Amino acid sequence: MKKKIGIIGATGYTGSELVRLLTGHPNVEISLITSESRAGELLSDVHPFLQGIADQKLVSLNQIDDYDLDLVFLALPHGVSMDFVKRYGDRSFKIIDLSGDFRLSSGGVYEEWYNMKHTFPEGIERAVFGCPELFSDEIKNATLVANPGCFPMSAILGIAPMVSGGFINTESVIVDSKTGVTGAGITAKAVNLYSNVNDNFKAYGLKRHRHTIEMQEILGRISGKETIIQFTPHLLPVDRGILSTIYARPTQKMNEESLIKSYKEFYSDAPFVRIRKLAPAIKDVRGSNFCDIFPAYDERTNTIIVISVIDNLLKGASGVAIQNMNIMFGFDETEGLRQVPLNP
Repeated sequence: MKKKIGIIGATGYTGSELVRLLTGHPNVEISLITSESRAGELLSDVHPFLQGIADQKLVSLNQIDDYDLDLVFLALPHGVSMDFVKRYGDRSFKIIDLSGDFRLSSGGVYEEWYNMKHTFPEGIERAVFGCPELFSDEIKNATLVANPGCFPMSAILGIAPMVSGGFINTESVIVDSKTGVTGAGITAKAVNLYSNVNDNFKAYGLKRHRHTIEMQEILGRISGKETIIQFTPHLLPVDRGILSTIYARPTQKMNEESLIKSYKEFYSDAPFVRIRKLAPAIKDVRGSNFCDIFPAYDERTNTIIVISVIDNLLKGASGVAIQNMNIMFGFDETEGLRQVPLNP
């Protein structure tokens, strides 16, 4: 029997990507799709590319009790998901939250970095961080999964083998990331207007971007010691994709062969991580759930350089959310996620 899925808030990019991917999943059916602003309309009226594929009517969240659900995805803004979990968290369905409301270690840390009050810190204690390559055993038994942020996913996967192996200085890691405009969401803002993005390139969120603390906390859990990340994001004039260039200092004698070997061994059982022979580009993963990683060592400067590339809407959001769902239900981890990257 197929699992019954609800998508709460399907009018944004991550919600529409969940629908696109789940329509091809053999073991689930989408029973409920909600929208408060577009209730009563068809999803395909909101996202015309889904016409004839997902013509389901959008309903209000207030009707959720009319549905028998096994799992819900929360494609809601930061600060809204916590209210849903507070209200509905005792229901029988499992929850995968794509916002940042349950990713951090405490309500106090959340309030410091997100500049808003956390109304349900009890949910943080229950939540499991949804990085399958690192926490698969915890995800299997979870009832609330906090999906990683897109920047943290590219950075954490790129850095994890180094901090796990204990061969870098964890207090001086640099993450220089570039992202497409879909990372800013579907709502029009001055920052993602065509006139500001086209033929342009800029850094933003210097020093205090809220994804910094997510990277530091998760990598600190893996390393067992304080991990300091200098993170700077940049906006690319493209629609989707993240490329992170990571710089770290080794604490022991290093060569490129042993570095590459450590990455291959670390991700030997990870179906969506590919250790590349050449530095990857964002089109190498476009439309797929892959994270492509290229580790290199510069003898001249004694610096490890790692390139990590993902599609921010898949491995950085909806794709890994479905990967987490597969693990929670005991499905094949790759089910519904075997799309070949779209290149060119």
